[in-house]
Amino acid sequence: MAKQREQQKKDFEERQAKMKSSSSVGLKDMDGMFSTGISTAEEQFRASTVGLVSSEDFKKKREMIELMREKADKEKKKLAKRLKKRKEKERKAKMSSLTFDVEDEEDPEAGSWDSVKKAKLSKDPEADTFFLPDRSRDEEENKLKNELEAKWEALQAKAKSEMIEVTYSYWDGSGHRRTIKVSKGTRMDQFLEKARRDCADSFHELRGISSENLMYIKEDLIIPHHYSFYDLIISKARGKSGPLFHFDVHDDVRMLADASVEKDESHAGKIVTRAYYERNQHIFPVNRWEVYDPNKKWEKYTIK
Repeated sequence: MAKQREQQKKDFEERQAKMKSSSSVGLKDMDGMFSTGISTAEEQFRASTVGLVSSEDFKKKREMIELMREKADKEKKKLAKRLKKRKEKERKAKMSSLTFDVEDEEDPEAGSWDSVKKAKLSKDPEADTFFLPDRSRDEEENKLKNELEAKWEALQAKAKSEMIEVTYSYWDGSGHRRTIKVSKGTRMDQFLEKARRDCADSFHELRGISSENLMYIKEDLIIPHHYSFYDLIISKARGKSGPLFHFDVHDDVRMLADASVEKDESHAGKIVTRAYYERNQHIFPVNRWEVYDPNKKWEKYTIK
């Protein structure tokens, strides 16, 4: 093993010596090539300036020689760079071709070293990676989220489709009570249009108007047209004189009156025209009516 390494070292030194000698010869040849060209130009200059020559011709020829010399210097530098790069490339190629056998059959740890080099990095199964992005986990969460949303929407649609009986009274100074069945998801403008058609045969003033000119008053609160019955039911809304989530008519029939327990009385909602409302805003009970505000809470019911 030692003899083989000494022989390889000796071969490397011989190749290095050859590289140095060849590079020095190349530079000498390059110098001779450019020096020959410059000396020939100088001889021509001397021959052309023998005898009587005008100063202008002498200057022109002298400038020409200077230009040739500068050009030769530039070419010499370029060629030297190319030669240096080529020699460096050849040297690296020769160095890479030299191999040293590091495998020692007598080394007992050689096999273990090879096994260490071939070992691959792997994840620690006990490390907490919950905070790291995980595509499969995100897909499962999104799938569960979509399923819950679909289930919630289905429950909402089912609840809004349930039918309820609404007792209302068309009010023109006196009450004309009627009942109508609608779904919980019905909006107030849809309910008013259905009630208008139901009352149009008996009250001619309702024939030439639309639901936009009607108002629904429940427990002394004017319910805006964009609210639905389901909105009032789900929020357990309260009015001035009773709950807004009961649409039938009933009295509190408990035997004992307890002031700490809320009364369960419900009154029929009133349907009036906007014209009637504007004419009678100063008269009871119209002067008690106000627009429903979900943020406003009524702690107790009043009728005056």
